[in-house]
Amino acid sequence: MQVSDSSIRILAGLLEARTGQQLTMSRRWRIETALSSLLRERGIATLDELITILVMGREPSLAQLVVEALLNNETYFFRDRNPFDQLGQTALADLASRRKADKRIRIWSAGCSTGQEIYSLAMLFAEDPVRWHGWTIDLLGSDVSEAVINRARSGIYTQFEAQRGLAVTQMIRWFEEGDDGWRVADALRRNVRFQVHNILEAAPHPGVGQFDIVLCRNVLLYLSAEKKRMAFDRLAAALAPDGWLMLGAGETVIGQTEKLAADRDWRGLYRLAGSATEERRVARA
Repeated sequence: MQVSDSSIRILAGLLEARTGQQLTMSRRWRIETALSSLLRERGIATLDELITILVMGREPSLAQLVVEALLNNETYFFRDRNPFDQLGQTALADLASRRKADKRIRIWSAGCSTGQEIYSLAMLFAEDPVRWHGWTIDLLGSDVSEAVINRARSGIYTQFEAQRGLAVTQMIRWFEEGDDGWRVADALRRNVRFQVHNILEAAPHPGVGQFDIVLCRNVLLYLSAEKKRMAFDRLAAALAPDGWLMLGAGETVIGQTEKLAADRDWRGLYRLAGSATEERRVARA
C-alpha cells in the first residue's frame, strides 16, 4: 500500500488537529501497518479511498478511528523499571513524611495508554501495606484515545501483556485469569480511575488539591515546540507546590518552559521552578 505525500499531509493534519501530535518522519513508516486493519474492517480497498472518504466527510466517525490507529500506544508494566524504583525510593518516601497529616496522595499518569503505568503505581502502594496503611491513594490515568482508555478501564490484558514487565509472582498475585484474558485484581482497580483527556487541555481535577506526582512519559516527543510549551503550562498548573513531574528518558523541560526545573537532588524528576529543592534544603538545615 503506497502512501503518497498528499495522503501523508492529510493524515498528519488530522492527527495534529485532533491530538496536537505531529506525524514525524520517524512515525510515517507505521502508517501502512497502523491503518491496514481498519481498511479491512471497513472494506476500504486502498489508502486513497480512505483519504477520499475522510475529505468528503461521508463517515465522520471514521476520522477518529484513523487518529486512534495512528497513535503510538506502546506501554507495559513497570516500563523502563528504574523510574518506578526511583519513585519508590525518593518521591514516595518523601511524600510519606510530607503528607502524614492528611494521609492522601494524588497521582496522575498523563498519556497512560492501556493503563499499565498507573496499575504499576497501584502495585507499588499495594506491595508496601505497612507504610500506606490508612492512606487514601488517588490514581488517575488519562489518554487522548477513547479506545485505549476503555481498555484500561476494563483492566483485561492478554497473557503476553500481563506478563510483560512483571515477575511471575506479581502476575499471579495481581491478576485473575478468565475466558477473556487476565484481569487486574479488584484490590488494585478500586484506587484507579481513567478518563479521556488531551494534554493540551486544562488538567483534570484530582478532586481536592493538586497532584503530588504527575507522570507524562514519552508523550511530549510528538509535539511541536509551541505545543510542548502549552503542555508544560498544563502540567505545571496541575502540580502541588511541592509535587514532582516525571518525563520520559528522552524528554526534558530545559529550553521548553520557565515554569518547571530539574530537581537538583533527584535526577529525572522536575519541580515547579523556584519551589522544591530550596524548601527541602531549608528543612534539612
